[in-house]
Amino acid sequence: MDILPRLIRLRDAPTYLGMDKNRFNAEVRPYLVEIPIGSQGIGFDRVDLDAWFDEYKERNGRLGNRKEGKGPWRKEKRVVSSRGERPGTSTRSSEEDEFARAVEQATSKKRKDT
Repeated sequence: MDILPRLIRLRDAPTYLGMDKNRFNAEVRPYLVEIPIGSQGIGFDRVDLDAWFDEYKERNGRLGNRKEGKGPWRKEKRVVSSRGERPGTSTRSSEEDEFARAVEQATSKKRKDT
């Protein structure tokens, strides 16, 4: 039976998280409690390292590309609007009119300047 140690030494902590020591020192170490080991050693609680990783994953992780119907994730239907479909006024034609006026103004200035 393999037992993971609760205390991870400084030299092993970056490897445990899969990163180099410079990144560990800059991005992870400031957020952990350092545990003295003897007169010069430093260690970290494995649970704290796992918690840091879980938080990092929650903020930065994203699902990889997967084939439709594969994987343990269930496909959820997303609601486009909580209000449902409602009648409204389209702004598309007014945006097109504004664009046409802007083009006309830009080209008319060029003609006057030349």
